[in-house]
Amino acid sequence: MNEIVPGHILKRHQDNILIKKKYDPDTLKNLKKSIKKLLDEKNGVLISHYYVDEEIQKLTEETNGCVSDSLQMAKFGQTTDANLLVVSGVKFMGETSKILSPEKTVLMPTLEATCSLDLGCPIEDFKDFCDQYPDREIVVYANTSAEVKALADWVVTSSIALEVVEYLDSQNKKIIWAPDKHLGKYIQTKTNADMVLWDSSCVVHDEFKFQGLQKMKALHPDAGVLVHPESPMDVINLADAVGSTSQIIKAAKELNYEKFIVATDKGIFYQLQKENPNKEFFEAPTAGNGAQCKSCSQCPWMGLNSLENLERTLIDMKNLIEVPNQIALEAQRSLNRMTSF
Repeated sequence: MNEIVPGHILKRHQDNILIKKKYDPDTLKNLKKSIKKLLDEKNGVLISHYYVDEEIQKLTEETNGCVSDSLQMAKFGQTTDANLLVVSGVKFMGETSKILSPEKTVLMPTLEATCSLDLGCPIEDFKDFCDQYPDREIVVYANTSAEVKALADWVVTSSIALEVVEYLDSQNKKIIWAPDKHLGKYIQTKTNADMVLWDSSCVVHDEFKFQGLQKMKALHPDAGVLVHPESPMDVINLADAVGSTSQIIKAAKELNYEKFIVATDKGIFYQLQKENPNKEFFEAPTAGNGAQCKSCSQCPWMGLNSLENLERTLIDMKNLIEVPNQIALEAQRSLNRMTSF
């Protein structure tokens, strides 16, 4: 974990967890007013992931932007009339928006925000891996670089990964899966598809542990358990519902529980509580607590997005996302399969 997350980002993340930032009302009001004005002036729209700060999610909703999972973020960027897409999340999300909407300007609040799965799947190493299995279909998770997507036959998100692999298996396709080993193992178990798995994991979901979740279930025996499939298999086996962020939100509304233990990034709690004001939600325990934990069920990179750097990006028109033309053209093929599946 520490090898993947740079020390200065990990330190900033742990400090933010110990001292959770709160905006005073006047500062919050002024920041939002400024950002709304800049969006109007520049024909811009906010596209934000469920894991970013709740104030960014709220502002995105207030300005008729898109708060969603990575699949719907990609689709929204294609269909909006806005010329400027401001993507709050991690870098692969901005790259995906640019590849699918090359005529639009794509900015991000920070270019430091990347993803452990992206970092854990370098293009040269992955290409060498794929060369060992030339007869297999290459299926990669959206949490990858533009270069990896350009190499792939398919790009998937967690909301469609299972269905895509089921489809390919029905066509007697053998599969290379990358980069998340836990999601790959879950899909392999559900489908019995012939898959070889790249060895990488998410810094957040990899920290959820079977024993900790089991103990929490004992404390709340009447609670349902919602688990993202990037979690280890023994954690998934304790779940009442397994799914992507949007599927977890849907399950919380539909399942007949008044309490839920949630094993995914805590950024999702804003949407869960908004959609289910009379239900209780608890964070699933991770491998550490306080200063000793690493992710503490929150992505260190997602936490780098703030209203302040969002405003500064719009003022300066900086943090521009660019993808080399040839890479973008090659990646469009696999991404278009994702958005049209």
